[in-house]
Amino acid sequence: MNAHWKRILLWSLLSLILLGALIWAFIPKPIAVDLLTLTPGELVVTVDEEGETRVRDVFVLSAPISGRAMRIDAEVGDAVIANETLLAEIEPIAPTLLDPRSEAQARADIRAAEANRILAEATVKEANVELAFALSELKRAQSLRKEAVISARELESAERTQQTRQAALETALATRQARQAELERARAELISPAASRQPSDDCQCVAIHSPVNGRILKILHKSEGVVSAGEPLVEIGDPGELEIVADLLSSDAVKVEPGQSVIIENWGGRAALSGSVRRVEPFGFTKVSALGIEEQRVNVIIDFTSPKAQWSRIAHGYQVDVRIVLWQGDEVLKLPLTALFRDGEDWAVFVEQQDKARQRQVKIGRRTGLEAEILSGVTAGEHILVHPSDKIAEGIAIEARH
Repeated sequence: MNAHWKRILLWSLLSLILLGALIWAFIPKPIAVDLLTLTPGELVVTVDEEGETRVRDVFVLSAPISGRAMRIDAEVGDAVIANETLLAEIEPIAPTLLDPRSEAQARADIRAAEANRILAEATVKEANVELAFALSELKRAQSLRKEAVISARELESAERTQQTRQAALETALATRQARQAELERARAELISPAASRQPSDDCQCVAIHSPVNGRILKILHKSEGVVSAGEPLVEIGDPGELEIVADLLSSDAVKVEPGQSVIIENWGGRAALSGSVRRVEPFGFTKVSALGIEEQRVNVIIDFTSPKAQWSRIAHGYQVDVRIVLWQGDEVLKLPLTALFRDGEDWAVFVEQQDKARQRQVKIGRRTGLEAEILSGVTAGEHILVHPSDKIAEGIAIEARH
């Protein structure tokens, strides 16, 4: 073979190699996809929300009167015994400072009270003198009556005069006592706050005891200070009697009924706890979400049904996640929501058949946040594309991603 034919053979071979490479490069390759074998399983339809634990019966101790509350020495978590544990004491409030005008009026009231007391003393002396004279007149009349010098009427007149003078003396004494009290009251107006704060053993403080057995949950007024009647001081409850309150959207709350089971998660332990819905409150309230949207919420009260030993570390005001079970099935044909897509008004999925993607319409039933019940359209054992991308179309070649 001469050089000419050798060159022709070489270039032909190179052309064939280049043509094969181009054909291989442009041949459509199967798209790698995630496949799921459709099998029946458990499906749990729940309403999920954050909840907060709280003591079932919280007692708020308030100040029964206005006064100065002494410092509360108890600490949060201390055990209390009903009608025995002293929690707080309230003593009278110190008087206020007087302005110059009020002080001048108070001193004038003292001088007037002192003058009234002097007048009352003089009235008592006058009454004593009148009574002594009436007594002597009565004795003289009694002697003359024995000798029949005066009549019985005159004797009775002397007795009446003596009784009248006796009553006048008693009235004068009572008046003197009233004037003395008025003087003391006028002097009390000048008592300064500094003098009233002197320690006194006869202070009649109002003692506040715990009404129930339990523990202190919160101290609302720890330090000494003036409190008003009705002002909260201490919160008390039994941490062993806990419940969970979760505020649901009103659209979710209408699906919840008392007695439904609850799964309690993210409470701090490894295993989930169980609970039961006790009450759905019959009224809603407006709550602003983190995005600033006003929502109508309804409180749902949940009781623990797990043994107390499993949740004994949970206390008042702890955060938990609750899943209220609305429906539960064991042998349910289900698919992840990521495998479903809209085909007009219907739902559809891609099914793998002979390494090809085939679109098929399905009918779905109950749904959760992750899965949906499949009522018709596919059967158990078929391979479903889990995350179909926009590259997947009817009849396109696919292969399972490894």
